[in-house]
Amino acid sequence: MTKNRATSIGLLAILLWSTMVGLIRGVSEGLGPVGGAAAIYTLSGLLLLVTVGFPQVKTFSFRYLLAGCVLFVSYEICLALSLGYATTRQQAIEVGMVNYLWPSLTILFAILFNGQKARWWVIPGLLISLLGVSWVLGGEQGLNLGEIKDNIASSPLSYILAFVGAFIWATYCTVTTKYAKGKNGITLFVLLTAVSLWVHYFASPQPPMVFSWPVVIKLIMCALSLGIAYAAWNIGILHGSVSLLAVGSYFTPVLSSALASVLLSAPLSWAFWQGACMVCAGSLLCWSATRN
Repeated sequence: MTKNRATSIGLLAILLWSTMVGLIRGVSEGLGPVGGAAAIYTLSGLLLLVTVGFPQVKTFSFRYLLAGCVLFVSYEICLALSLGYATTRQQAIEVGMVNYLWPSLTILFAILFNGQKARWWVIPGLLISLLGVSWVLGGEQGLNLGEIKDNIASSPLSYILAFVGAFIWATYCTVTTKYAKGKNGITLFVLLTAVSLWVHYFASPQPPMVFSWPVVIKLIMCALSLGIAYAAWNIGILHGSVSLLAVGSYFTPVLSSALASVLLSAPLSWAFWQGACMVCAGSLLCWSATRN
């Protein structure tokens, strides 16, 4: 496989991941936040079994296995439930933007814990990303502390899960870079996520799962997107241009918001797009600060 082709396949993963916010929210509206997420990760795990295969767990280091099982599963649950628990579709898109603090946080953690060298402008990059998220949460007026407070108070669990999830995923990326040693346990981790969600579903009161054709179609699309994206990303990282893929991934907040707006028929304000662009710009600035 050529490097350009592998890079193109990796960029496809970014496009597929950008559909997650809209599709996960669409499925949760019919099957419930927990039941919908459990169904998505079950189908995705089965797809990964076919495309990627089940990993040879015995070859994993204990640290990578522990980090993958705990951090990956925790993050995916936080992401799916934060979108499902949002009170409105527009709020689900805003919650998704909070989740995209993870690129900047990943670079910060790499500097603090992995000895990554960085230039001084990594600090403005972090601040711009935080300002962008605050701008999104401020509604149509942009940065408005009162509006931000009211927005979060309307669905605190959703925002807390998204915020915590951003830190968890940044930690996962930092740890696996150090301990994975070329191993890929994605199939195992996705299946464990599905099992964890089903345990939660049957152990606590949940709304009934109402299947309809629109929900089923979104469920299949979401499972396919998630499963194919991880498989495609693995090919891109192994055989493509990692630098180009990194740059492409930092544009995910804008692309994800645009696709979610279309999938959920939820128009977004000009202030939202300003904030989304700030998140992208801040992430890119952090990334450039670590380049030689």
